[in-house]
Amino acid sequence: MSANEANWDQRTPVHLASSFYGVDGSREPESWFAGYEWEDLGELRGTDLAHLQCHLGVETVALARRGARVVGLDFSTESVLGARDVAERFGADVSYVRANVYDAVAAFGGRDFDVIYTGKGALCYLPDLPAWADVVFALLRPGGFVYLVEFHPLLYSLGVVPPADGAGEPLLRFDYLAGRGVEKRDATRTYTDGPALTSARVAYEWRHGIGDVVTALAAAGLTIEVLREDGALPWPRFGDMARGEDGWFRFPDSSPRIPLLYAIRARRPRETSA
Repeated sequence: MSANEANWDQRTPVHLASSFYGVDGSREPESWFAGYEWEDLGELRGTDLAHLQCHLGVETVALARRGARVVGLDFSTESVLGARDVAERFGADVSYVRANVYDAVAAFGGRDFDVIYTGKGALCYLPDLPAWADVVFALLRPGGFVYLVEFHPLLYSLGVVPPADGAGEPLLRFDYLAGRGVEKRDATRTYTDGPALTSARVAYEWRHGIGDVVTALAAAGLTIEVLREDGALPWPRFGDMARGEDGWFRFPDSSPRIPLLYAIRARRPRETSA
């Protein structure tokens, strides 16, 4: 995780300058959310919300615009500094905390939340899902929920980042299932446009199947309410993907329908009196 922290510190200036995130105002933060995310999240105005592993905080800004009192958390110092700048650019009232997600309870000073949001490339950097789920449970108020939207394990097996050989077709390249332990990856180039990294070019990832995530959340005491699989992405990962009316990208109708994202909403039960 120390190597990953250093890698994300190096990625941050590349991402801030990238057209991919559009933090110069060329892309609205809300464009990173699918329609079903807002449906599943429901009314956020007046809620206390924590965005875990928030990176540049683009989605954090969108959540704050919905009226939530939002705090973001990330383990990368450069990401937190960048996120504060991004929030200022968009005029969003967001606070940020630099901490490892496993230390979030202490980092937030015992504060609890109505909603925890996380996803789109977060869980693969966590070696211990049950411990993460326990943290999420501890951060939630009774009746509160966690909502995560993650890249589907199938997309990871196809490769979230385009291969170095330039091939853009969806071929199985990596494991779909967990079980082989940590993967050491050449992270010299990030998933956005921009230059290659000059240092901290190694990252480590862990594969987590949907069953692993659901089991960890349930074992922590959370009740699964929503489980979705979807075939759209907020950027064109493969060359033949086309932009829909919602601004998201999908394979043409002639291609097989496969899941690229999944979403889970899990709620902490309300406490009942004896």
